Amino acid sequence: MLRARTCLRARPRAVATVLAALLALPASGVAATPPGCVQSLLQQLGWTLGEADIDAPRVHGGPVCDRDDLQQAQAAGDLRAQWPRAWAPAQREQFLRGLLDDPATVCAFAFEVGKATVRAATRLQDNPGFRFSGLQLGWIGFGTGGAPAQGWEGFRSLGRGYQPAGRNSDALQAFYAGRVRGECGVGRQVAQLATQRELFGDADFDTAFSPGELSIGTFLTLHGTDSILLGRHAGALFADGKAVRTSRLGRQAFVGAPGFIEHVFDRQFLDDINNQAENFVIVSVSAEAGDALRMHGGFAHYDRINRRIWELASQIPGPGPRRFERLLFERDPTLRAALPARQQPLLAELDALLDDPFYQGFVIYVHPRGIRPVGYHVARLLDRNPRTPFAFELGLHNLHTTLYHRWVETRLQRCPAALIDSQPEQR
Repeated sequence: MLRARTCLRARPRAVATVLAALLALPASGVAATPPGCVQSLLQQLGWTLGEADIDAPRVHGGPVCDRDDLQQAQAAGDLRAQWPRAWAPAQREQFLRGLLDDPATVCAFAFEVGKATVRAATRLQDNPGFRFSGLQLGWIGFGTGGAPAQGWEGFRSLGRGYQPAGRNSDALQAFYAGRVRGECGVGRQVAQLATQRELFGDADFDTAFSPGELSIGTFLTLHGTDSILLGRHAGALFADGKAVRTSRLGRQAFVGAPGFIEHVFDRQFLDDINNQAENFVIVSVSAEAGDALRMHGGFAHYDRINRRIWELASQIPGPGPRRFERLLFERDPTLRAALPARQQPLLAELDALLDDPFYQGFVIYVHPRGIRPVGYHVARLLDRNPRTPFAFELGLHNLHTTLYHRWVETRLQRCPAALIDSQPEQR
């Protein structure tokens, strides 16, 4: 049965909470850790720790999520803590366990997530065999050899649900180097799981997650599985659709999070149903983009700017494929010079709007478009669906709750044997 591929967004589950409360959830598996392991992990995340002749502990986490990287955070004096020299070992250990859930620690972890996201998204975009299809057999297509040949097994008909059949890392490798077809929602799921592979390293990725936790398929299917992303094992999910709270936390809090760009008007205004939405994973956010998001309070401001961009573009009609992509993103000088004089002020206003740091410095991965700033996608969708503006939305995620705690637990379990090797295994 041939099914048309349409890039859909995830259907949100009714879970919402405050990020500060999420970050306060305790990391599991810490209490039974041998002495020294928690301190070692904190130091690898960037904390400078020590004892001093003081009566009470001193902690300065700092605005870590606003920094470029860990080195900048440390140079600014972030991530420093001391405890009284007179404390017994048990007191010190309890204090250090508490630091694991300090927001500054979670932001330090976000640097690791960011590096893992870049590696995962780059490897996915560099695989010409991972393609988007207009028509294919089933929701996900694994080619002539079928899913078993590439390390996956189906659990729902019509290609709507798969889980790894062997090693988890081998299954993800199919999307790095194999031939697979799927729409952009599948691409988003795979990018999220591949980020965890890069973050954990192959050996730990293979043992830390069950096959059901790495399920892929339709978003509706995932809710009925053990999916670590959206299913029964996802745990506490953070809902911040318009990025109001995430913008306040700082730009590194965005990195690795999923989201989507969705049409504003009804489906009757869509000309290209395969581009009714674009699912993404956030790869990086520049300092300027982070400041702009905080100043404007998240995505709602940019939804209004998108509407103005659409209104202006509607006044510059013309033929040709990729016209607005070339005109507004590539800024093709020949195409721009050919616009009549009466349209040049409209073009100048469009340029000014798209020069906002958010459109230039908010960088996302979208299958099969690869890693590009969000401004590219705004221009591209003017070509694909010119009769509707588009809006931005963050998806539900558990990067800073369940997935962070799973990573902490895995690192601490390895500590007695290897003193928590902080360098992920690479393929």
